[in-house]
Amino acid sequence: MKTGAKTNSIENTKRNNSLDSSFPTHCCDKIKTDMADEVKLYRTWSSRFSLRIVWALHIKGIEYEAIFEDLSHKSPQLLQYNPVHKKVPVLVHKGKPICESLVILEYIDETWKETTPLLPQDPYEKAMARFWAKFVDDKLLPSVWSVFTEKGYEAKKEALVPAVQNLEIIEEQLKEKNFFGGESIGYVDLALGWIAYLLDVFEEVIDLKLFDAHKFPLLSGWMKNFCDAPAIKQHLPPRDKLVTRFQLFHEKFQTAN
Repeated sequence: MKTGAKTNSIENTKRNNSLDSSFPTHCCDKIKTDMADEVKLYRTWSSRFSLRIVWALHIKGIEYEAIFEDLSHKSPQLLQYNPVHKKVPVLVHKGKPICESLVILEYIDETWKETTPLLPQDPYEKAMARFWAKFVDDKLLPSVWSVFTEKGYEAKKEALVPAVQNLEIIEEQLKEKNFFGGESIGYVDLALGWIAYLLDVFEEVIDLKLFDAHKFPLLSGWMKNFCDAPAIKQHLPPRDKLVTRFQLFHEKFQTAN
């Protein structure tokens, strides 16, 4: 791999759906990769799991080709590369697919070791990072999503209780730190990144306060620090499109039998 060269990222919208078609592309300093080291990312514009990988690639400075999928008409390539779950993200490196966002993050970190580390080197700290990333996916994310999907205001208020409790647990992990890994964005930050740009979108769509900045001052500060980082800020999905997308989702949940 050749390092130190500046190139533009390759954002190829081969399979745009109507919401993808106006998604902006960006340029960023990259590590220049040989053709044999080709990296492709199968994603959608709004997937919070795909965005973890986008951010990680830009933090690491890895040149890649982004292939946007329409999940209502999945491409043969996506189905070939991820026949088990049939979903994004899928990272393809040297022709070999890697699936599941947390697994992909670890692969990226172990493959491109000469750039900014995502996981701690200390075995205990690394284990803790994995633990909290799993907590985010297994506990926090489902609890927040439950508030979004519940029918009716009272049901949403009831679902909000465990979601707030999980946010309180996460708040405790930020004491005396700018990021969960310390002074720079790492594995847990990327796993949790969705709350930095989606919570207020959910609040607007469901007309219910999910996050009180006064109650969560550390998380509130982290959200600003996270979104202000160039590798994140330049690759956040457009908020207006997110609102429109989740309004449609919410309507479906509210009218479903």
